[in-house]
Amino acid sequence: MAQTDEKLIKEILKGNESAMEILVKKHYNLVHSYIYRTTNDYNISYDITQEVFIKMMKNIEKYNLESGKFKNWLLKIAVNTTKDYLKSKTYKQRVENYDIENHQMEDTSNVIDIISKKEESIKIKEAVENLPTLQREAILLKYYNDLKIKEISDITGDNENTIKSRLFNGIKNLKKLLGGELFEEECKHAQIKM
Repeated sequence: MAQTDEKLIKEILKGNESAMEILVKKHYNLVHSYIYRTTNDYNISYDITQEVFIKMMKNIEKYNLESGKFKNWLLKIAVNTTKDYLKSKTYKQRVENYDIENHQMEDTSNVIDIISKKEESIKIKEAVENLPTLQREAILLKYYNDLKIKEISDITGDNENTIKSRLFNGIKNLKKLLGGELFEEECKHAQIKM
């Protein structure tokens, strides 16, 4: 029987290292998939994911056991760490270098993804990647991590109306990027509510 996050954290606070390993394994895919969808770079998302779990380990005693929302606390660390990376000089230099390289040779890094995924999923993924950063963040947290607006507000530190606005504008932009009828069909496949 799987242990709850709270039981694992109590064990970690007692010094149980295997409980830490179980907790990391339990939430690794959640954190990595959010970061990967945000950065669209496997290697960078791997590095940021490692950084998130290091921060989690260093700050685990600050987690409020009574809140019962460890997943949200961990996603907040992931969101903030990813935002820090996107503001960094390293990221800005990578974007500049990518733009230069992109003009020189065709990007084939997503060939495996294209082969392994349905065409509809790829279209949605590309459309989501083209959203402004804050809209993309809200869409990913709401529809890919299945969080409520209040939870997204708690994670990002922005008020609920701001989150609703980002979601509304994000969906509107997705509709433009994918086209009206095509958008509705794509959303059915991705289970995005309009």
